[in-house]
Amino acid sequence: MVRLEGTGIGGGIAVGRARVLEVASRDVPRRRIDSAETDAEQLRLAQAVGQVKAELAGLVESLPKGAPTEAAALLEVHAMILDDPALSGAAREAIVEHLWNAEWALSAQAGHLAAQFEALEDAYLRERGRDVQQVADRVMRALAGLGGPAADVSEPVIFVAEDISPADMLTMRSALGFAIDLGGITSHTAILARSMNVPAVVGLGAARARVQDDDWLILDGDAGVVIVAPDAGVLADYRARQAAGERERVELRRLTGVAAVTRDGAAVALQVNIERPDEAAAAADSGASGVGLFRSEFLFMNRAELPGEEEQFEAYRTVVRAMQGRPVTIRTIDVGADKTLNAGAASASVATNPALGRRAIRYSLAQPEVFLAQLRAILRASADGPVRLLVPMIAHHHEVDSLMRLLGQAREQLRESGQAFDAELAVGAMIEVPAAALCAGYFASRLDFLSIGTNDLIQYTLAIDRADHEVASLYDPFHPAVLRLVAGTIEAGRRAGRPVSVCGEMAGDWRATRLLLGMGL
Repeated sequence: MVRLEGTGIGGGIAVGRARVLEVASRDVPRRRIDSAETDAEQLRLAQAVGQVKAELAGLVESLPKGAPTEAAALLEVHAMILDDPALSGAAREAIVEHLWNAEWALSAQAGHLAAQFEALEDAYLRERGRDVQQVADRVMRALAGLGGPAADVSEPVIFVAEDISPADMLTMRSALGFAIDLGGITSHTAILARSMNVPAVVGLGAARARVQDDDWLILDGDAGVVIVAPDAGVLADYRARQAAGERERVELRRLTGVAAVTRDGAAVALQVNIERPDEAAAAADSGASGVGLFRSEFLFMNRAELPGEEEQFEAYRTVVRAMQGRPVTIRTIDVGADKTLNAGAASASVATNPALGRRAIRYSLAQPEVFLAQLRAILRASADGPVRLLVPMIAHHHEVDSLMRLLGQAREQLRESGQAFDAELAVGAMIEVPAAALCAGYFASRLDFLSIGTNDLIQYTLAIDRADHEVASLYDPFHPAVLRLVAGTIEAGRRAGRPVSVCGEMAGDWRATRLLLGMGL
């Protein structure tokens, strides 16, 4: 019996036989070509890209009616990566410039892009490198005349792999669960597994090397544990836990419409985080009291040009209307000097230390025209329902001054053009750095609400990157220093009469619920 530990994505417990997927070939065919062959190699690459695009489009068309909303969106992201000149376009140029065959050119460019993402501080953006590599692997299979990574399996199994792309995951209809060596909680594979409510564990590191086909596996997606070849006692224990978990899920589904109120009558607002407009309908159906965080980065990533005001407005308005009168909190763009958005005025060079560089509000204030377009779009969406504006990484008083000045300018521009908006739009700050937490009283006095971003606050307070497996064990939401900052922020909001919310993994950790409520949340 072998016990492996990784990062649990949820979904409960699965017990079943293992099906180990072959690793994508790392032995990329590399050969120099004659200049007369460049057109033929470019055509091979273009045909392979076209084949993959057709496969992805076919998967979107064949999605069943009850498929998770994330499924089509993630397939579209991979299709966008295929169209990105930074991948296939640069590979075609490499064929001509370096006289490389198509596989070599594509592999080199995918590796270059993946390395750029790997250097990013933000865990979500860092995982996008996996998307680039997954898309490149799929094109490589097309160049080699191969199909998908998994054979058709009739009986339910637990798939074990180094990595699985969302497109491949959707073809694995018999999956009881997924045990994956690579990736983190913000990988698109993890996001899709979570939306499918299939038990999954990522970041296992060595599962594929330790598991063989037909091994009995226990996969605990909540605890992040995989047990290989369990003995009879352990197997019986987990089957009992599995049955108890299913009974609990049935009971929880009955509570969807029940108000979240403590025994002494205190109402607790339970809201959802979303990343794309098409997630709003599911959020509304879940019984959530609103959207606590709508990340706007999806509009800016994986494209050559920045989105205009109209495109942003339509996306924000879609969510506002879907929530049918429940509040929607839209966070302004949270990118930084570690990510180039395009080749124009809004691009930025890679910072020496991206975590401490020009990111979030610092980036927005350095690009006032880009920021004004986003502020106008958010303001316009507020005419269709309750909207709150949330600004990430606030730390200085002058950032609040600049924010309010630009917001006033955006309001005036909309008045001049006759555009409707909510003149009383609530404006809040994310408390994500110790400086902001220690000065929470000041920010509460200037703004309408505060939202504690626990993931970044814990990392900055403890100097721990939770995505770094060598120090991840030191990432502790219950460290006394972290709890003091959280409690102090909640108290500052109480004194100023301003609402305070908590987001991040700590907000979803039931162990912290009583503690946070006891602090006055």
